[in-house]
Amino acid sequence: MIKFQLLDKLRTFERGIMYVLVIMMVFVVALSTIRLGWKIIEELINPPFLLLNIDQLFTVFGFFLMILIGLELLESLRAYITEEQIHVEVIFTIALIAVARKVITLEMTKLSPLLLIGIASLVLALAIGYYLIRKAHGKVGRKPSGES
Repeated sequence: MIKFQLLDKLRTFERGIMYVLVIMMVFVVALSTIRLGWKIIEELINPPFLLLNIDQLFTVFGFFLMILIGLELLESLRAYITEEQIHVEVIFTIALIAVARKVITLEMTKLSPLLLIGIASLVLALAIGYYLIRKAHGKVGRKPSGES
């Protein structure tokens, strides 16, 4: 009896923490989106007017991908709260976006060939893992939900 009460309290504690994390993540994603919009406007009104250089584009793309990571984390938290399980597919998506963000913002000319091979291997491993997870769930070849 005490064991079940303790488990119930632990589950309630976990759900409370998850709700707090969701609220904080929503706040951070909203602020980041506002900051990204401000950064784009700021960069576009500075001379040369309405043009972004390569460094500015890398900054904007990095910021954009960071917001996408935040949204994927929100999806993962939502799935955990509603279904009480973690979706591995969402975790792979977060990892792929995070690695893609890093690859996009890296200065490739300053990296050693071995490091580039390692990064390529990591991207390939994540892509294969994502494919296998989707295949195991029978989602390969189907359009993602929400598309028509």
